[in-house]
Amino acid sequence: MPGWFGVAVATAYGLVVGSFLNVVIHRLPRGASLLRPPSHCPACGAPVRWFDNVPVLSFLLLVGRCRSCRAPISPRYPAVELLGGFAAAAALLRFGLTVAGVEAMLLLMLLIALAFIDLEHHLLPDVLTIPGIALGLAGSLAGGLVPALDAAIGAAVGAAVPYAVIVVYRWLRGAEGMGLGDTKLLAMIGAFLGWRGALLTLGLAATTGAAVGIALIVAGKGRRDTELPFGTFLAGAAAVVLFAGSALLLALGWVRR
Repeated sequence: MPGWFGVAVATAYGLVVGSFLNVVIHRLPRGASLLRPPSHCPACGAPVRWFDNVPVLSFLLLVGRCRSCRAPISPRYPAVELLGGFAAAAALLRFGLTVAGVEAMLLLMLLIALAFIDLEHHLLPDVLTIPGIALGLAGSLAGGLVPALDAAIGAAVGAAVPYAVIVVYRWLRGAEGMGLGDTKLLAMIGAFLGWRGALLTLGLAATTGAAVGIALIVAGKGRRDTELPFGTFLAGAAAVVLFAGSALLLALGWVRR
């Protein structure tokens, strides 16, 4: 079990990565460079000075407002930073400082970025999912979360199953049920978590998405054709499977002790 110092270092690392993920989430869907210009206020364009760019702390000291124009700063910024810190610490505690631990951190950081981009833009950029597939497969070859064969089958199953759903739904309803971005995301998840992990993720995401959709309809805030960010549900379900997948698979009888 890692000591408190290791957990503290992992948390600090995750907070910093979370700060960069905010740049990815804001700029990538807009086609902007991730490096230039430096961090600036979206409202007034004023550069964000280094002491106003400390994860979470700066948001609190500024009371959630730009120092220059006092425009509100989205609470998404500290939320993503906190998620990054929590994800890094949780991966270290669960898997240790191992190849699997590093792979788990990479997966979680990718999932955070993709979840928030899809939530805001209904978009899952190929520039994240396709390299993510390669990272999952490479991690498996290095002795990561799942064996290499399991990762390869997981990537294939993760792509094939939702694509089949798209084709069948289009044939039955004459409309798109989900986007191709979801197939690439689930392929990425399969590359990290294997085919069982991909299928379990899909089942959890579909169940959660259906529950949210029904709740929105009952509350009068949605309809049967309301588009939900399914990639966000896939990302959340994958995080659950990463940490609790073994217990869930055992409870479902998919694996034996």
